[in-house]
Amino acid sequence: MGHFSSMFSGLARSFSIKKVKHNNGTCDAKEAADEMVKDAKKKEMILKSCGYVYAEGSNNSASVFSKRGEKGVNQDCAIVWEGFGCQEDMIFCGIFDGHGPWGHYVAKHVRNSMPSSLLCNWQKTLAQTTLLDPELDLEGSSKKFSRFDIWKHSYLKTCASVDQELEHHRKIDSYNSGTTAITIVRQGDVIYVSNVGDSRAVLATTSDEGNLVAVQLTLDFKPNLPQEKERIIGCNGRVFCMKDEPGVHRVWQPDAEAPGLAMSRAFGDYCIKEYGLVSVPEVTQRHISAKDHFIILASDGIWDVITNQEAIEIISSTTERPKAAKRLVEQAVRAWKKKRRGIAMDDMSVVCLFLHSSSSSPSLSQHVQHAMTFK
Repeated sequence: MGHFSSMFSGLARSFSIKKVKHNNGTCDAKEAADEMVKDAKKKEMILKSCGYVYAEGSNNSASVFSKRGEKGVNQDCAIVWEGFGCQEDMIFCGIFDGHGPWGHYVAKHVRNSMPSSLLCNWQKTLAQTTLLDPELDLEGSSKKFSRFDIWKHSYLKTCASVDQELEHHRKIDSYNSGTTAITIVRQGDVIYVSNVGDSRAVLATTSDEGNLVAVQLTLDFKPNLPQEKERIIGCNGRVFCMKDEPGVHRVWQPDAEAPGLAMSRAFGDYCIKEYGLVSVPEVTQRHISAKDHFIILASDGIWDVITNQEAIEIISSTTERPKAAKRLVEQAVRAWKKKRRGIAMDDMSVVCLFLHSSSSSPSLSQHVQHAMTFK
């Protein structure tokens, strides 16, 4: 057996699953995924609110913070899961930014259901691929199925099933409400990024010249992006800005001044799904090197007032990792009050995932000439 099948065997052993059941070529892994969730909760490896997570024996550490804006209840939420899928070298992180009257319920539902659904689909795909080729070695240069293929397929199935489940949820009205979802899975020295909506992932890395630079890992899926606008118009939806919001492109129904959604991809929002809004994620991967320091996941409230470069400099100049996410949010609040005076502040949420242990990571302070401050 190659690395691929041995990984699946490791998952099975984690819960003494002696045999995987197969029906018509599919694998039922939901029970195993649910057990993994329960086990992770017991061991306090899942963080769903503000704080800091660092699992013993792990090189991963993450800082999380969320702050309510001035529009009502906080519709943002986050998750960090160390030891994702009972694998010591895996971690799952996500930011979910809800909108609409039921947006906070939608965001929390997607946050709670996505990790276990992703695990389930990942195990299914893993098992099916292993059955097709038991000698498959993911590390081989001539592999037919790559790890990226597996994760992309798993994410596509997960997002489709989560959105379908949400549509038929008896207690959550998501017809005029929805959420974004920016998530990453780190597996060893590779990260897989899935993006639905306009939240953003930014990597802090060292350039060849030795400077700390920001690399944006995702697109902000706004309705005016050429490929997004083409799809929306092709589905008879409309894209335009309101007179009092120049530069803010929104999706509208063909014959109504609704819903005015400022993103082109989201979970929920079924009032406009037939007019070009989709919940299909963009899935990408990146190999982590010694030059890569941390990844910031943040809702759009942060990026409305903070640039990518400012964000990584704020994090890198924070001496205590557990306070990193909170400090970025606090700086964004100050920036909002300065740059967007008179406009109700949005909810702001940040997950900062450090890619190397503090003892092995090179000092970041040498890259930062000036800490970013907003008075």
